[in-house]
Amino acid sequence: MAPKKQNDGNTKKRKRIPSAGSNPQASRSHESPSKAPKVSSSSKKPFKSLKTRKPDAVPKDTTKKAPLSGRERRLQAKELAEARKKKRKRHYNLEQELAHLWEKMRRHEIAKEDRAKLVTEALQKMKGKIPEIAGSHISSRVLQTCVKHCSQAERDAVFEELRPHFLSLAYNAYSVHLVKKMLDNASKKQLAGFISTLRGHVAPLLRHMVGSVVVEHAYELSNAAQKQELLSELYSTELQLFKDLVSLKESRLLDVISKLGLQKGSVIRHMTSVIQPILEKGIVDHSIIHRVLLEYFSVADKSSVTDILQQLSSPLLVRMIGTKDGAKIGILCAKYGNAKERKKIIKGLKGHIAKTAFHQYGCLVLVCILSVVDDTNLVTKVIVRELQPTLRELILDKNGRRPILQLLHPNCSRYFSPDELTSLNSSILSLSLKDQSETSSQTEALEVSLNEEKSKEDTEMAVDEPSKDDTPKDDSYVAESGKKDPFVRRQELLIKSGLAESLLDICIENVGELIRSNFGREVLYEVATGGSGGILHPTLDDKITSLHEAVASLSAMPKSDDSEEDHVLENFHSSRTIRKLVLDCPSFASTLWENAIKGKSESWAQGHSCKVISAFLESPDSKVQKLVKKEMKPLIDSGILKNQKPRELSTK
Repeated sequence: MAPKKQNDGNTKKRKRIPSAGSNPQASRSHESPSKAPKVSSSSKKPFKSLKTRKPDAVPKDTTKKAPLSGRERRLQAKELAEARKKKRKRHYNLEQELAHLWEKMRRHEIAKEDRAKLVTEALQKMKGKIPEIAGSHISSRVLQTCVKHCSQAERDAVFEELRPHFLSLAYNAYSVHLVKKMLDNASKKQLAGFISTLRGHVAPLLRHMVGSVVVEHAYELSNAAQKQELLSELYSTELQLFKDLVSLKESRLLDVISKLGLQKGSVIRHMTSVIQPILEKGIVDHSIIHRVLLEYFSVADKSSVTDILQQLSSPLLVRMIGTKDGAKIGILCAKYGNAKERKKIIKGLKGHIAKTAFHQYGCLVLVCILSVVDDTNLVTKVIVRELQPTLRELILDKNGRRPILQLLHPNCSRYFSPDELTSLNSSILSLSLKDQSETSSQTEALEVSLNEEKSKEDTEMAVDEPSKDDTPKDDSYVAESGKKDPFVRRQELLIKSGLAESLLDICIENVGELIRSNFGREVLYEVATGGSGGILHPTLDDKITSLHEAVASLSAMPKSDDSEEDHVLENFHSSRTIRKLVLDCPSFASTLWENAIKGKSESWAQGHSCKVISAFLESPDSKVQKLVKKEMKPLIDSGILKNQKPRELSTK
């Protein structure tokens, strides 16, 4: 019998041929496939490795699901988001309940009793959890509404619950509004307690965009002593540790240093470390920062002051001039900045000129710029061009008229209060001393050069050399009032720019409205008299004469009982303006007499118009007196008018 071959998995089995004498049954079992044992299919195919073997097949669902509609997808996404919020937020369900109550309580038409019930219900739900939910944008709004409309007892309870957490809440973008609302409704004792909690944290809060809002709000609500307490912490570490060292008598930093004997250098270093991070972050909107900067200018040396002025001479200044102290800083920047920095300031104001002119404090910054900046082309291009479209509204506004009046009559006490004139004349001690030292050194150099030149034979050299020393060597900071002659600067800004011509056109067109206005009449008076120093003469003499005739024709109109407005000679404002014009402008007095008063003086010699008639007798101009003498003498003799002595001619 032949030997068996090794069975290979890749080959089929060979059929065995039965030999003679073998078992026929066994041979039949190999021959008959129907009776042979079944062989598994795996034995017929090669084995696969475990890595490539597929798992048992799962029967697939052959039924296709219908695609979800847009509404169903949104609902499914909403449910998923709700589930995530519930896991992430601890008081999510409470916030939803509060939001539902808030929608009811904040309605305008709701009754007070119903709102009070809703507020009480909301506060009961929040009790014990207020500090935790105050940082949520939903719950913080609900709390603000509750604090606004709740009773004083409920408000006090909320305040006490929030008291230990005020500092942490002050840094949150949502809860900061709740803190401000609590301060608005706080009693004096509660406000004092809140300010005491800020001790040691004023500087860090001011460096934070959100926290600085809380400090500023507390500063605005504080009395003088509390303001001093907040400010003193920013001056030195000693004052931060011992708050009772400073009293109200030492409100200025210089007085504090002299009384306590503090080291000036240490104070400057501490204030610099406080101020610099604030300016780097651009947090310059708050009045407490403006006050600190002014105090810093009063004690700091030249280099420190110039560094701060360079940082502030930028578009940041627009955000500062909305406060009284901020406007002072803007004035100082315009005064002491060099040409490059002044250009930055003016360009930063571009687009905000009209709004600034109408502002109570911002208008003073414009007044200062018009008074000190020598680059009149830039001032005309940016400032004057933006003022011209709103010129009529500016003339009629209390603040808007001031930049115009500054050009017509600079630093006049009739148009600026003593406090405003003090702000316009403010200076920085260290930089003023620098200007004085520069001036004195230039004078000494000039005297030395003149003495040397006298000994020289060549007189031409003696004339040339002093002119070399007239210009200062250090031009980093120019003189406070600029180098250009003030009258020349005014001429370029008024006449060359066309502003004066526009002013005259508006005064002629709106003469009735302006002369009866409390503020417009002052601009009309200055324009009609030609401005201080006669700056509008002789260039605009023709239009000034037209304005005189317009006022005279208005005065020549007969009285009318049906008219709603008083006659221009009897109106409270216009009669006084016309009187001043008669006294100060002889040409106007002659025009008014010839066109309106001549032959009618007796009818106007009573009431408010009597002041106008008497002004002709008081006129310092002999021609005017001679003009009216004949008609006025009967009125004086009959006692209708008093014999007035002529006034001295005013020098404008």
